[in-house]
Amino acid sequence: MKKPYPQHLIHTLIHHSRSFLVPIMIGLSASACAETNTALPFPNLNEPVSTSPEVVVFSGGCFWGVQGVFQHVQGVIKATSGYAGGSRSTAHYDMVSEGNTGHAESVKVEFDPSKVSFGELLRIYFSVAHDPTQLNHQGPDTGTQYRSAIWYSSDSQQKVAHAYVAQLSKAHLFHDPIVTQINPLKGFYAAEDYHQNYLTLHPDNPYIAFNDLPKVENLKRLYPTDYRVTPVLVEK
Repeated sequence: MKKPYPQHLIHTLIHHSRSFLVPIMIGLSASACAETNTALPFPNLNEPVSTSPEVVVFSGGCFWGVQGVFQHVQGVIKATSGYAGGSRSTAHYDMVSEGNTGHAESVKVEFDPSKVSFGELLRIYFSVAHDPTQLNHQGPDTGTQYRSAIWYSSDSQQKVAHAYVAQLSKAHLFHDPIVTQINPLKGFYAAEDYHQNYLTLHPDNPYIAFNDLPKVENLKRLYPTDYRVTPVLVEK
């Protein structure tokens, strides 16, 4: 059941309140995650082209922005906000927000590899969706629930992800080491309805406007052939 609107206000003012103050205090760039500010190189290793849909789960801070980015990617069939890394019994926003459930706010990306490769999704994930050098936090959000992680659903995804991290690290494209975890996907639990499509439904939310809309703009700028104007939304 969709939670009442006040819960949105509680989420914004309490759990993301620092996003309104921190940028003012330390003058962060409006592009919160594009550390390289340029398109990343293509993976040296990628999956073979296939027409069978695949699933991968990405964690990289608040799921609002990660979902919003991948909903604008050509070839993505569905991008769902949710939780990965913990048990079903603790896959509830209020519990995950405490930071001790093992869960990370995550986005399950279902995609057509004949239209967008897994390697291309990795390029977008590492350069647009989040900053892979931030350990257990992302922008204004702090805690293990905001960690950087890839949850692979096949051996080939695991190999490509590890190879790409090694490739990026060797190229020294980031100022700091990549801290992204690469884990097998053992379970994903969809988040509450009010979290789905949040970027699209609440573009005027100060958190979205400052932290997440620039990510979508960077997607459009850095990867124009991957960008779709109309996002593919989660049906409620």
